[in-house]
Amino acid sequence: MKIKNRNTLLESGIVESRKIVLDVLEETLCNIDSYNILKKMISFDGENLTIGNRTWDLSKKNNIYVIGAGKASNAMVKALDEILGDKITDGVVSVKIAEPEDQYKKIRLFVGGHPLANKGSLNAAKEALALADLATKDDLYIGVMSGGCSALLSCPREGITLEDEITTRNIMLKSGANVVEVNSVCRHISSINGGYLAKRIEAGGAEIITIVIMDALGFHATTNPGEPVVFGFTPMAHDETTLQNAIDAIRKYDVADKLPINVLNFYNKCTEDDETPKALKRWTGYIINTLPDCSNLAKEAAQKRGINCVVLTNSLAGEAKEAGTVLASIAEEIQASGQPFKAPCLIVATGEVSTKIDVNSETGLGGPGQELSASFAIAAKNIPGVCIASIDTEGTDGPTDAAGGITDSDTFALSKKLGVDIYDSLRTHSVYDALSKLNCKIITGNTGTNLCDLHIMYVPSKCK
Repeated sequence: MKIKNRNTLLESGIVESRKIVLDVLEETLCNIDSYNILKKMISFDGENLTIGNRTWDLSKKNNIYVIGAGKASNAMVKALDEILGDKITDGVVSVKIAEPEDQYKKIRLFVGGHPLANKGSLNAAKEALALADLATKDDLYIGVMSGGCSALLSCPREGITLEDEITTRNIMLKSGANVVEVNSVCRHISSINGGYLAKRIEAGGAEIITIVIMDALGFHATTNPGEPVVFGFTPMAHDETTLQNAIDAIRKYDVADKLPINVLNFYNKCTEDDETPKALKRWTGYIINTLPDCSNLAKEAAQKRGINCVVLTNSLAGEAKEAGTVLASIAEEIQASGQPFKAPCLIVATGEVSTKIDVNSETGLGGPGQELSASFAIAAKNIPGVCIASIDTEGTDGPTDAAGGITDSDTFALSKKLGVDIYDSLRTHSVYDALSKLNCKIITGNTGTNLCDLHIMYVPSKCK
């Protein structure tokens, strides 16, 4: 089971509605697990490695190196380790949370930091760069990357410290910038991200295969994950963001005076020579999942249960607590008038909501999914039977062990009864503690995927 505390979550609230939402959420997470996808997509017969519709003769390769990073890289590397086994020469993987089953034959495990890098991120990055420096024209490097890889592999460029890089990412995350804007600023001050790792491998003449879970907004569903495609993200692919993108993001969110002096000096003096690599030669890329895959699988799971399901959007963004209020207003209209959809129904949305936090204020624990579900609880208190689950699909929402939250039309009344101030928890960004007391936080641990946010809302018919 992906949802570890399912039984506990069904001990309170609108149980019937919660069960529907949790059933669909559970099946979606199981079907989107990258371990299962890669085991079906990749095969090795002792000589030929087949990935989708391409095959490599590994008897012609001297060394096979694996480099992984990201919040779903545990599962991705596990699949490669089982498929290739001793054929792997050496490897490095940097994960956010190490699980007991993360045991590999030739791949060394590091626990990095996310959303902010740590010394583990730096150590993993140095080892990955050392592997890159071994590259020759007869070697093959396989990169498996998912969301969070730029924090989990972190090695700043000369003149910038790890502390500078950590501070910069923290400032950009709290500014309200989206993930692409945050990464544009952080990639250009790195010596490994933004394609610099791939550039270093290419300098030795080796071939690169990069397999990713694409957690950025704006990508179409993956109709054929085994078909090679070109993309510009991760340390093991070229970069599509530019120095100008980074400078524009710094100006847009007015954070120049908050950035470390070394970072500010870099952006004030940078030239075209400081740009990230924009093309690679001996490179093949695969995208095994995108955000629309998540919503499509949720819709299939709902329809299999005879529930009408509508995908509202795959690009829900903006302030999390405001999104929760908007979704509740949609539920209210559905139940009251049958517009724009008829109840009973499930509404699914994916995307990446965010939470803007004043860097000078003291806050508690929480995350965007938890804030969305908390604000939904307030707005939905008079909409009988409605329920929403809002999670970060990789299993950790913000700097917490919760994947997100589930709330329903009874949650606000329960909060009053128990003396839990949801309004204050939102003001102080302390929703984790509030949802814990209300039996509303969802716990999954690593899920094997990283497709940003998934919101599943059930709207029953209004009782007459």
